[in-house]
Amino acid sequence: MPWLDWYNPLAKPSWTPAPTTIGLIWQILYPIILVSFGFVFVQAIRKKLPWLVAVQFASNLVANRIFTPIQFGIRNLPLVAVDILIVWTTILWMMIAVCRHYCWVAVAQVPYFVWVSLATLLQLRITAMNW
Repeated sequence: MPWLDWYNPLAKPSWTPAPTTIGLIWQILYPIILVSFGFVFVQAIRKKLPWLVAVQFASNLVANRIFTPIQFGIRNLPLVAVDILIVWTTILWMMIAVCRHYCWVAVAQVPYFVWVSLATLLQLRITAMNW
């Protein structure tokens, strides 16, 4: 079954953004993520930033990347709720860690953090409404 045929009938809160809005927000966020995360990894390679900070960014990338296959591939709402909580937690964790070294990178994550905060509340609500 196509993912939209599975997703559309799910009970969702009235404030759920349209899929096109979600796509647009990610089109804005991905360049910010690319530049700031790339900077972190380059600085870690140059040994100007502890590897532990880069690992935090990498863990966020992994958790972010597996969200879509969990949500729309295996269609496991409880597991995707856990994953989005990990994404949210790792953003906060990496912002705190990197601010000691390059505070602009932490500030650049604010839109990402705000969006994922909303997405986390939305996902937890969708999971609760359909479990």
